[in-house]
Amino acid sequence: MILSTFGIGYGISKLFMGALADKANTKYFLALGLYLSAIFNAGLAFTHNFYVIMGLMLLMASVQSMGAPACQREISLWFSKKNRGTAYAIWSSAHNAGAFLCVMTVELGAYLFNGSLSAIFLTASVVSAVIATIMLLINSERPETEGLPDVGTWSNDVELTDSGENAIADKTDLSIVQVFVKYILMNKIVWAVALTSMAIYLIRYGVMSWIPSYLPTKGFSPNFAKWLVGIFEIAAVPGVIITGMLSDKLKGQRALVCLFCLVGLSIALLIYFMSSNKTLITVDLFFMGSLIYAPATLIGLMINEAVPNFAVGVSTGFIGFFQYVLGEVGATALIGSLIEKFGWGANAVVIFIALGLVLILTIYLVMHERRILKEEERLNQMS
Repeated sequence: MILSTFGIGYGISKLFMGALADKANTKYFLALGLYLSAIFNAGLAFTHNFYVIMGLMLLMASVQSMGAPACQREISLWFSKKNRGTAYAIWSSAHNAGAFLCVMTVELGAYLFNGSLSAIFLTASVVSAVIATIMLLINSERPETEGLPDVGTWSNDVELTDSGENAIADKTDLSIVQVFVKYILMNKIVWAVALTSMAIYLIRYGVMSWIPSYLPTKGFSPNFAKWLVGIFEIAAVPGVIITGMLSDKLKGQRALVCLFCLVGLSIALLIYFMSSNKTLITVDLFFMGSLIYAPATLIGLMINEAVPNFAVGVSTGFIGFFQYVLGEVGATALIGSLIEKFGWGANAVVIFIALGLVLILTIYLVMHERRILKEEERLNQMS
């Protein structure tokens, strides 16, 4: 219930925080989210009350949802399309590195503080506050605040949204509601990307969340299975960065790179659910991390590139709602109840249905992506 509460709170809050990030100074917006996260997380160290924990998790989910929209908006403002895939992939890989470091921190904290959960929570809060302070010192919202030209002027390239508008525009007189209706709700590509991302997250959490429970049924020790969650996460870092760079080399064909990864993921999932060989499953999980996180990362970038820069935050929030409220919660609450009723085979069935949906939507996005790239090339040649 606590994990589902965080997912629901994060997904819903991300929708609103994303809209606010488009109108805020992201330098201070990001730091504020980290400071508040540190405060609410520290509160968890001093309570055993279930309802207080639920409340703190909701608050922490809300303020942590300030991070991704702010970061993704800054990436769109600082990097042009020709190298945005690499920059975005490096940023996104922090999710995986952070998840691995979380496992290490819990183990180290338990060892250093004699298993004190309070000390572990407080340690995480101190780290968050330190990073927030660093962000205030070195972060910069946009190139213009540093006396530099905007990214469109610097790159001298044309960037188009899915509707053919100038994607580099980062200011508008439209209200948050008007931006949301025009560029999100009425945008069929945004909907396609959001549904694709939801299904990818269902696969991601359908595998990752259940590794410690599922692998012991194949003879793995519970302790080793727990560490495989960390391996699954950290192994994705180089793969995510490489695929981000590849999408730049292919002139922004993010969906095409996703399609390549999904073909590999289909094979990896078959091995994961059908094999009983421990070595093969361990190696398979090592590669599966990249094959899941690479498309998850590029899909997040695709939704930002489908709208003008002044709508990047709200697009991030919109996709976050689908990722966490529908994807993550579905992978924990829904799959959990199905496993309890029908056994572990239900997990595989749900994941392969989600994979089929992702493949269909990605093929559609590949065709759309090529049309936009051809138009951009035509306009760049004219200019």
